[in-house]
Amino acid sequence: MKNMYPKNGRVILHVDMNSFYASVEMAYDPSLKGKPLAIAGNPEERRGIIVTCSYEARKFGVKTTMPLWEAKKLCPQLIVKRPDFERYRAASMGMFDLLNQFSKLVEPVSIDEGYVDITESFELGSPLEIAEQIQKRLIRQLDLPCSIGVAPNKFLAKMASDMKKPLGITVLRKRDLPTVLWPLQVGEMHGVGKKTADKLKGIGIHTIEDLAKGNDIQLKALLGINGLRLKERANGIDNRPVDPDAISDFKSIGNSTTLPKDVSNQQELFQVLKGLAEKVSVRLKRKKVLATTLGITIRYKDRKTVTRSRKLLNPVSTQEEILQLAKGMLVSNWTGDPVRLLGITGTDLVENDHAVKQLDLFTYERDAKKEPLIDTVSKLKEKFGAHIIEQASNLSYEQKRQIGTETSFNKDFLQVEKRKKDSP
Repeated sequence: MKNMYPKNGRVILHVDMNSFYASVEMAYDPSLKGKPLAIAGNPEERRGIIVTCSYEARKFGVKTTMPLWEAKKLCPQLIVKRPDFERYRAASMGMFDLLNQFSKLVEPVSIDEGYVDITESFELGSPLEIAEQIQKRLIRQLDLPCSIGVAPNKFLAKMASDMKKPLGITVLRKRDLPTVLWPLQVGEMHGVGKKTADKLKGIGIHTIEDLAKGNDIQLKALLGINGLRLKERANGIDNRPVDPDAISDFKSIGNSTTLPKDVSNQQELFQVLKGLAEKVSVRLKRKKVLATTLGITIRYKDRKTVTRSRKLLNPVSTQEEILQLAKGMLVSNWTGDPVRLLGITGTDLVENDHAVKQLDLFTYERDAKKEPLIDTVSKLKEKFGAHIIEQASNLSYEQKRQIGTETSFNKDFLQVEKRKKDSP
């Protein structure tokens, strides 16, 4: 069996659960199987938004992020359920527990997908046999369908898992690039969002093959170092290891300033926040990320320090958005005593192309005016496996709720996985 594995290379699986939230609901209530089902917030209200839907619902044109009223117009028999995060968390943990039985190298990248390096798992069967075992056991033990990509690296495994849904298993090797990957439009490539695809088309790059054969100098001038990285990916080059410790990473971008004198005038404090918001915004944009949690630090004359954070419905990066949120948090938490230091910090960072906006109908319409709506839709659908990360905190979940911070389900899950990994 070892002969079916490369001598020097790796074999990596990307396991992507199909329509995860809806599938979990169907597993919990089999009467829902085969019916058009949607998971949505505020199902009693017209402004509810589709979070995910079953493949039966998709046949009617129902899509993720679609307003609920529009989905029901397309599919009057649509069954709508509120998200049950505890239920999804339990199912996700069961999924990753199963994956860990096939390899010690399992990297969760979100609630419903992860990479598995099976290079040293040859005693369990061939790569294809292992993929089939995983798929069958997820169905048998959890009643949950998945698609699996089998490839020599993470990029190709991710591309492969997207090629057959639901319940697909796709093998993608480097020698398959010219016939399978290169003919695709560049916008279909993992890591290329709509804006990047538009930029590439502006220099005559329309397909993944065009990108694979692109000019290095031109790509770097257009996209910076990311342009060269994307060209490598298009040529099937990706040396990133499957890293179980990736869930331990935490990132934040923040700025604080000690005031020249203690300030108790609200308008003066607002001006300080304006400068801080600008600095944080510039750094977020430079790193091409958005913050999904915003924190504010207030230190008083007596050095007493108060830190508060707020989980955001929509990721932010602009100075205006950050400033308005920071102002509101200052007004809510400032005692009126003289302030010695102010700070703003963005945490739970997500890459621009990976950002998911949980939109109600009103923000949905407003965003559509700013940029093509398809940009928002594609970001959600692509599910780039964003490394959703959370800043370390000593607060319990209930404490966070008391101060207005709701921990996202994805990040909760990754935190639990980290604790499980760290425990003896």
